[in-house]
Amino acid sequence: KPKDHQKPINNNGVMKHMERLRKMVNLAVTMDWLVRDPFAKYKLRFEKVERGHLSKEELTVLLNKSFSIERLQSVSDMFIFSCYTGLAYIDIFNLTPENISKGIDGKDWLTTKRQKTDTTVRVPLLPEASDLLKKYRGHPVAEANGTIFPVISNQRMNGYLKEIAEICGINKNLTFHLARHTFATTVTLSNGVPIESVSKMLGHTSIRTTQIYAKVLEHKLSEDMHKLEVRMASQD
Repeated sequence: KPKDHQKPINNNGVMKHMERLRKMVNLAVTMDWLVRDPFAKYKLRFEKVERGHLSKEELTVLLNKSFSIERLQSVSDMFIFSCYTGLAYIDIFNLTPENISKGIDGKDWLTTKRQKTDTTVRVPLLPEASDLLKKYRGHPVAEANGTIFPVISNQRMNGYLKEIAEICGINKNLTFHLARHTFATTVTLSNGVPIESVSKMLGHTSIRTTQIYAKVLEHKLSEDMHKLEVRMASQD
């Protein structure tokens, strides 16, 4: 257990470190630096983790909340922008006005490359995201940096998000990555957007990655079964 304030590493954290070490060992075997693979009979065991996200009600609370402290308001706005676009922190950090263009429908689209996977992402902007672009147009800090938002470090951002969660009465570990999960679960999948489209907008190279986010919420199950009930009744 670390002696500072950090939490002890969990099983999946250990497995990620082992995964990276294994890649180096595989390279060593390939280059004949090692006679045999010491990982040959070792199996990585990841535990299934429930991905957190904001519910529709929690997202509404955040949308309707105004902060008198500017730093909290801008962090809240960037978090909300991510909830409606699915962008990760680093991709919002790198976002510039050049990333916004008109799509085939004549509306604003966001086009960028995910830094993590180098995959091109194209997302049609929902009204909530478009409103935030207008709000920060001409912001002095963002303009000076040539970016869309006045982005700060991820560590500070997550610190302020904990403050925001407390003020809004959201009893969840609010981190910037939670916004990406919220986009996948609450904003898109639970509103009937096909998983293939969500995968494309998230910039995933495999749909299996998107399936981790794909929680089928109870109200969505209820809606789907009600539609089936109506369809079956009309066939009688």
